[in-house]
Amino acid sequence: MKQNDYTYFGTEFERIVVSYLAILTGLMLAYLAIQGPLYLNYIHYKTHQIVINQLLGQDAVNLYLLSPMLVLGGYLLLRKKLIAKYLLIMTPLFLFYYALSYAIGWEWMAKEYTGNSEQYFFHFLGVLISALIIMMYTLHIFPKNVKTTFKKTGLTVYTVIYSVFLILFAMMWMKEVLNVIETGTSRAYEIAPAAFWLVRTIDLGFCIPLGLISIYLLWVRPEKAYPVQYLFYGFFITQLTAVLGMALVMFINHDPTFEVTSSVVFIILYIIVITGFLYINRNYRLKAR
Repeated sequence: MKQNDYTYFGTEFERIVVSYLAILTGLMLAYLAIQGPLYLNYIHYKTHQIVINQLLGQDAVNLYLLSPMLVLGGYLLLRKKLIAKYLLIMTPLFLFYYALSYAIGWEWMAKEYTGNSEQYFFHFLGVLISALIIMMYTLHIFPKNVKTTFKKTGLTVYTVIYSVFLILFAMMWMKEVLNVIETGTSRAYEIAPAAFWLVRTIDLGFCIPLGLISIYLLWVRPEKAYPVQYLFYGFFITQLTAVLGMALVMFINHDPTFEVTSSVVFIILYIIVITGFLYINRNYRLKAR
């Protein structure tokens, strides 16, 4: 079987291992969400209560979106269904973000907070390792025999909109970082300084550059950019879903930091991202066998 055949799933060993790993990771996410403040409250995170309200939304997305995607993707991969590749490749970047933030993003030195999440360190580490394996595997097996139907005008409009979106996103974080550097504080920084630096480092150093690279590849190597597009959109769709879930929980719990304006902005961004994903998906076609 040729690697560029869309029925390619790697070796039997790889396919079976990743299938069960995806299912196990999905169940792990569900377990951690249920053990946390969303339901049983056995896991306590060393951070401000305002951040806990956000974690409720994050855990809800893990439980009701990411966990089913991984379990279903793993099951379909066992059945050698093509859709398994599309489901699984959309999960790794979000899992990286989640595992790193939940493992090291807490205020470990703050005496005013208490927590026991370090007892679950190896659970988060397992999710991180699993995400790496799933990403490497899905990039390898993702369909290579594709053709594109992008028109220059449409691609130009897409490029402008998404470049502006990513640059504005970067500028928003850069403004907060510069404010902390100049004044030594900011509202988000005072609440959870470790989480502040973790989130902005990952977004500015990894997520936003990935988005810009994915746009560049559409112009110079569009066929090879196919899996990168799914990585990019998988992250932004799941992450924005988590952000909106956080906003909903903050609203329900009358969180004083809830902002209607910010929520509306994220809803608009969510619509833009979904529209971009549909545009990208429409302009890729699998070649005949």
